[in-house]
Amino acid sequence: MSIALTPPVLFKCLSDETRTRAALLITQEGELCVCELVHALDDSQPKISRHLAQLRACGLLLDRRQGQWVYYRLNPALAGWVHAVLQTTLEANQDWLRQDVTRLEQMGDRPIRAAACC
Repeated sequence: MSIALTPPVLFKCLSDETRTRAALLITQEGELCVCELVHALDDSQPKISRHLAQLRACGLLLDRRQGQWVYYRLNPALAGWVHAVLQTTLEANQDWLRQDVTRLEQMGDRPIRAAACC
């Protein structure tokens, strides 16, 4: 069963640059914790958490807690066209996202994920 996310809802959800960058990084990595996104996006934890809450509220992301970390991933119930939009956007905008990806790759002490959940 897929989530009934309409194009206007998706694009409104992604209309902020921080939310778009976070969604694309999560699309690329599969799952990221808040601390990784704070480091990659070079912004404050409260701001990143607020944007992640908005992405979760529109149905784009799911979260899970593992100890002190909260991890975010794309909602697997999203319709195929939503995944296609995100993947196409990611592939076509590697230069735009490069600085964020580089910061993420250079982050020391990244949290270790437990075996796949849910």
